[in-house]
Amino acid sequence: MAVRLVVTISAVPGKGSELAQAFRARCIECMQEPGCEQFEVFQSVLNPDKLALLELWQDKAALDVHARLNATRQPMPGGLRSGAGVREDYEYNQTR
Repeated sequence: MAVRLVVTISAVPGKGSELAQAFRARCIECMQEPGCEQFEVFQSVLNPDKLALLELWQDKAALDVHARLNATRQPMPGGLRSGAGVREDYEYNQTR
């Protein structure tokens, strides 16, 4: 069953656009992984220092492979993120 991740990320005040830009290359890279159906970052219109990362994985196995790959990647540039993100996992059941 597909797995949807919604990750809310806060940027250091005034750095939201810079953080969103830093995520662009990561999004492109992750979209090449087997089982990745979506990996996109969105910047809030109301609060530009708040980002939402939406991921959709074919199944838990693909997400597990992604987690292992992610552990080997260079970290995002420092000084852009404020704290850790908040991750929510959902079983993806399309309702319409």
